[in-house]
Amino acid sequence: MTTPTENIATAERQKNPMLPVFLTVFIDLVGFSILIPIFPLLINNTPFRVTPADWSARDGLIMLGFLQAVYPLCTFFAAPILGQLSDRFGRRPVLAFSIAGTAIGYAIFALGISSASIPMLFLGRAIDGFTGGNIAVAQAAVGDVSTDKNRAKNFGLIGAAFGLGFIIGPYLGGRLSAPHRSFYHLFTTPGWFSATTPFWFAAGLCVVNCVMVITRFPETIHHKDHDKRIQLGTSMRNVVSGFTSARLRVPLAASFLFNAGFTFFTTFFGVYLARRFGFTQASTGDYFALVGLAIAVTQVVLVPRVAPRLADYQVLWFAFFGLALTMSGYFLATSTWQMYAIIPVFTVFNGLAMANQSTLISRSAEPGRQGEAMGISSSVMNLAQVPASILVGYVTASVTSNTPLVVSCACIAAAGIVFVIAFRPTFVGHGKPVAVSSAH
Repeated sequence: MTTPTENIATAERQKNPMLPVFLTVFIDLVGFSILIPIFPLLINNTPFRVTPADWSARDGLIMLGFLQAVYPLCTFFAAPILGQLSDRFGRRPVLAFSIAGTAIGYAIFALGISSASIPMLFLGRAIDGFTGGNIAVAQAAVGDVSTDKNRAKNFGLIGAAFGLGFIIGPYLGGRLSAPHRSFYHLFTTPGWFSATTPFWFAAGLCVVNCVMVITRFPETIHHKDHDKRIQLGTSMRNVVSGFTSARLRVPLAASFLFNAGFTFFTTFFGVYLARRFGFTQASTGDYFALVGLAIAVTQVVLVPRVAPRLADYQVLWFAFFGLALTMSGYFLATSTWQMYAIIPVFTVFNGLAMANQSTLISRSAEPGRQGEAMGISSSVMNLAQVPASILVGYVTASVTSNTPLVVSCACIAAAGIVFVIAFRPTFVGHGKPVAVSSAH
């Protein structure tokens, strides 16, 4: 006969944590990408402009650069801290707390738009960034409950949440912010829809997710380290550790340049589409959703077919340069159909580059330290987005709205140059790469 305590413990174990974890990661990526089609509305002459009347277009673009940088900067510092807190107090309370914080961040950002308060916009993005670091906690929870048999499947679901969030985020941002917009002749959005609607919608999703975590998420860590001290400087130590590792420094340097270049592309591409091709926020959201969908298809369909034929580093040798060359097409395009025609080629190279960077960094790690290497990689990726976001505001304001595309191409090409010159694979056995090392 079982006791009530044992019955509760059994019920907890029978709960499947994957759905609330999937939703957590999905909402975080929605929050990161939902701002893309909203950006032009905040500085252009629209009812949702937040910049003062005496601000120039240059001032607005620079402000947007700093606003974009707040999220990755806060995530950079917060992710390791949230991970440590979850080791000490458990995954569930930290996830619930951080999701609630994300909802508050969305609400503050929406209020900042409606009141044209720039400080509130920064506060909302900062809160969202600090609590958005819960992806590390979600991944740790997946690792807690995964076995060798289902580990790849479970982490594949998390990867799907990433991709789906980046698809849905821009789409929601574009569609929910457009009043009287027809949805493929099925229905028309209400007249009260505005630039704040996507953020209130995302805040509502967070509330649902928080309730789901509290009621349906089983605590996955059963031996909490209550004596563990919280190390506030973990992110900086991660970066230093990565770039001083002979095995990781070259893949991480290439990843830093790649992510900086991709940030130059995503941050102000919506402004570029609006100014050069007259895209509305809805059409900008549709465009980015299509790009995200094509990247997801590439990773699901093409990457598994390329992997048995080419090693990850061999794919990167051409993927970086192919992506840089393809992105130059955006700079040269003169019509809307050309912008859409570039998507298939762009997403093939981008999908191959993203997937094989992660694989190579994992394989480059010391045996048994793959998790640590991926944490370092995450810190480097977030750090790369901060200066790139700030610089892209100045670059766009100082020259033209298409200049960031040139800088993006240059950064990604530089990633390829660094990789080709400095990376050296190590072969053993019958010529198959079973370990990798980086040139000193």
